[in-house]
Amino acid sequence: MKFEQHLALITIPSWSKYYLNYKHLKQVLYANASVSGEEFQVQFEREITKVNQHYCEQEESAQAQLDSLQAQWHADMEAGDKEVWKAKFTQLLQQLEHLADYTQACVTGCRKILKKADKVSGQTVSRTLGPMVASLRFAKPEANEELLREARAEWRKCIAVPALTAPTGPTVQQIVPEIATVTELDLAGFPAGQVSRVWVALAEDALGLPIRVPVIVARGATAGPVVGITAALHGDELNGIPVIHQLIGDVDLSTLHGTLVAVPVVNVPGFHLSQRGYADGADLNRVMPGKADGSSPEVYAYNLIHRITRHFEYHLDLHTASRGRVNSLYVRADLTDPRTARMARLQNPQIIVHNAGPGGSLRGASMQRGIAAICVEIGDPSRFQKYYSKNALLGITNILSQLRMVPDEQCVSKFTPVICSHSFWIYTRSGGILTVHPELATWVRAGEVIASVHSVFGDLVEEYFAPQDGVIVGKNIDPVCRSGNRILHLGIVGDSLPGVLNNGHL
Repeated sequence: MKFEQHLALITIPSWSKYYLNYKHLKQVLYANASVSGEEFQVQFEREITKVNQHYCEQEESAQAQLDSLQAQWHADMEAGDKEVWKAKFTQLLQQLEHLADYTQACVTGCRKILKKADKVSGQTVSRTLGPMVASLRFAKPEANEELLREARAEWRKCIAVPALTAPTGPTVQQIVPEIATVTELDLAGFPAGQVSRVWVALAEDALGLPIRVPVIVARGATAGPVVGITAALHGDELNGIPVIHQLIGDVDLSTLHGTLVAVPVVNVPGFHLSQRGYADGADLNRVMPGKADGSSPEVYAYNLIHRITRHFEYHLDLHTASRGRVNSLYVRADLTDPRTARMARLQNPQIIVHNAGPGGSLRGASMQRGIAAICVEIGDPSRFQKYYSKNALLGITNILSQLRMVPDEQCVSKFTPVICSHSFWIYTRSGGILTVHPELATWVRAGEVIASVHSVFGDLVEEYFAPQDGVIVGKNIDPVCRSGNRILHLGIVGDSLPGVLNNGHL
């Protein structure tokens, strides 16, 4: 189920019918589990032939296009002709990058379905069909990679960056207009129909200079709700930043009803240090709503709420997994609140985990103020993942559409999220080398082996078993393990939703 969901996220829409039909192959496999499996082999061969044919056609087309563009280029081209050439070459580079993503997805699909076929049939199907896949051109991406390298080299050669000349004036050049610093966010003071940018000071550093957070305010042409989006509350959780940039870049202010307030980086000191915590290591998502006369992170948290987030009517707090761990695309929300339950479903995640928003979290602080708030977990730390970010952006647009802030129609996901009544982490008892077996967003059964710890000499020390049926929300990928390290985050599908739930996930 998980790979189907992942494939839905990464599929290039115009090529959707050419991808390996993993769902169909799985249905054929289970329908023929009790017979010889000949039907599965026939269908599998048909699918990989389809994939290979599309790959070869695209590769041939890209090679012809590259040859043509190389022949067309000359240094004395008219400016208009050069712009047309650049546009065509940009499309070629995009086609080659799509082709690389396409082959990776299809090769991964082949590997996963053959592994499943071995398990279901009790035979080594992969020994027969695996070499068949390996012999096809789409499973040998070296040619595509070489073509992409050649195209990029041609682009760099033809579109050379002009040499820098020594400045005749001041040595410092202002690239962007000066952005004002304020100590209070006055939404009414920003012009309607425009995107405004300000720095909001929340504290002072050891030099007495303001510690400022960037805030983007997009006010629509007409009045409406105020939706706030915060990212990087943990300084190394970055996937929310491009989501905000894309959202603000795409919004049509002439049709926007209401105001978007976006904070691309909440934890500025942690962001500077590429670390999860505040400057002193404190977790800002454990000290909300802060104190006006408290510790350094408490003051920062207090001013964040009183100067920025108190203006929100709806709040989406964007996170990722912590360092050394990976997450599915999932949402934490209070599903007993109709507003946040609706927001969670509109977000189109893989998994929704019920959590009432305990004290200490930014989401909980917003909920205490009557602001409908959810936490969106978008993949992994310290990196940008465009596929997760793309789906998160679609979910945010769905919420804006449901609030009638934008005219866009709501986008329905190709898969239904798993709704968990609660979740919890499973921890190690022994130290050593940790291996976590299940993949993200896959199901495990009670008693199934989920992890093993080996000694540094390679001996098995301990195995860990799923305590009950559940879905993998997140997991540890760091093999260096001490006693008490996290193994995986298990979501449980229950019949009822607890009214109060504080399981450590904020």
